[in-house]
Amino acid sequence: MTIIPEDERSSLPLDTDEIIYHPDMLRANEWILSKYEAPVRDFCIFVPCAKKKPYHESPSHKIFDKVIFGMLMPEQVHVVVFGTCGITPRELDTEYPFMDYHFMLGKCNVAKIKRDFIKMESERLSQYLIKTREHYKHRIAYCIGDFRKAMELAVEMSGIEVIIVPKEETINTHVQPDKKFIYGSLNQSTYLQDFSDAIASKTGRQASRDIPAGNERAGNAVNDNEWYLF
Repeated sequence: MTIIPEDERSSLPLDTDEIIYHPDMLRANEWILSKYEAPVRDFCIFVPCAKKKPYHESPSHKIFDKVIFGMLMPEQVHVVVFGTCGITPRELDTEYPFMDYHFMLGKCNVAKIKRDFIKMESERLSQYLIKTREHYKHRIAYCIGDFRKAMELAVEMSGIEVIIVPKEETINTHVQPDKKFIYGSLNQSTYLQDFSDAIASKTGRQASRDIPAGNERAGNAVNDNEWYLF
């Protein structure tokens, strides 16, 4: 599948803080919202985009997958990525432009861009939730920061329930006001436990207590869901 043919792609770079306005990113997201047909699944699980592409091969998504597929079978769940990329069903994460951009919106300190992102992303998420209203029985979003704000607004706009984790009380225990990103990363075990608990609450199963060791690093490598350290 090719969302944007090569000869129709913009020559503008995909590595600047203007990424949310990039014509190809806008076009790809419009395609998702207008032409893409989501699979019918018991669960839709929204997770943030990652520095490493494709997302499904990134360290952060491998941690997320241990939680998700430790509780669910692949045929039960549809994983959808959101954030800097807009909205990307993860089975499309090798497609242009989702595979090709490099800018990390989380590191952007331009107030206008952050405001525009929350407005644009909440509207896209709302549209996607409405479009897929009959496709999923349950929806869970694992997110913090501006991505979480966008998802919360989308839930209000669409009127469609999404369980958003980690819990606020869990996040509050990790707030470090002196840090660049005050909430820490999503690979913390208490955050991941909330994620597991949310899935378990909709399956009737006992939540896993064998949460992946997301805080561990291999040598000096930094996990890519710790983007704020780059």
